[in-house]
Amino acid sequence: MRRFPPLPIALLLSVLLMGGLFLSAQAAGEPQGIQFATPTPQPDGRIIYIVQDGDNCLRISLLTGVPKEQIISLNRLDENCLLVAGQELLLGIGGPSGATPTAGADAATPTAQAPTPTPLPGEGSICISLYLDENGDALKQDAETLVENGAISISGSSGQFTQTSNTGGLEAVCFEKVPEGAYNISIAAPEGYNPTTRLNYNVELKAGDQIFVDFGAQLAVSAPLSQPAEEESGGGNLLGIVGGGLVLAGIGLAVYAWFAYGRKPNY
Repeated sequence: MRRFPPLPIALLLSVLLMGGLFLSAQAAGEPQGIQFATPTPQPDGRIIYIVQDGDNCLRISLLTGVPKEQIISLNRLDENCLLVAGQELLLGIGGPSGATPTAGADAATPTAQAPTPTPLPGEGSICISLYLDENGDALKQDAETLVENGAISISGSSGQFTQTSNTGGLEAVCFEKVPEGAYNISIAAPEGYNPTTRLNYNVELKAGDQIFVDFGAQLAVSAPLSQPAEEESGGGNLLGIVGGGLVLAGIGLAVYAWFAYGRKPNY
């Protein structure tokens, strides 16, 4: 039986061992990137991501699988997509996150989502004044005073608020806690005044607004005042004397004409 020398056998085993190690190292896969767990939806269904140091929109998009444009749109970011560590980013709506497990059962009962409350309508105020438009330019000047006893009417287009009142002579009349909506505001000037502006306006009141509406009016033109009684009496006496004189002069002229031209000559 032929025997191989011990040295070549040992050499061959060493080569095979090193080849196996080399092939094992080549077969190993490359290390994978950082794994990201999708955030759990909050009770209202929103999926929120907390920005970390060094994050940007592209990195968050690659981690979460949400397109960069969607991240910018949902969070109203600018084109540069500037982020701050600790900032909450909305990634989408995923529905209620909780599930209440039932004891002894494999199935889970989802937690019911609370209904979204209907927002209450807001309120505002409307202030109205009637000013004495002395120069008639239909513009309120600082020196022009207010006129009282003008009739005010406020009426909501859908009947949400209706109120009447009178203007004051010292300050504007304000209606508080008026529900938001469309309104028609009208005014009637008191007796002895003529309006110099429109008599009604349509306004749109929003929550928190305070609307001021100014109406203008002028004093009506009146007839000249009559003369005192004594002056009237004196003027009447003077006219009577003049009239009497004219009557007497007329009688005298008539008598003279009769004697001068009315008598016939004697032949």
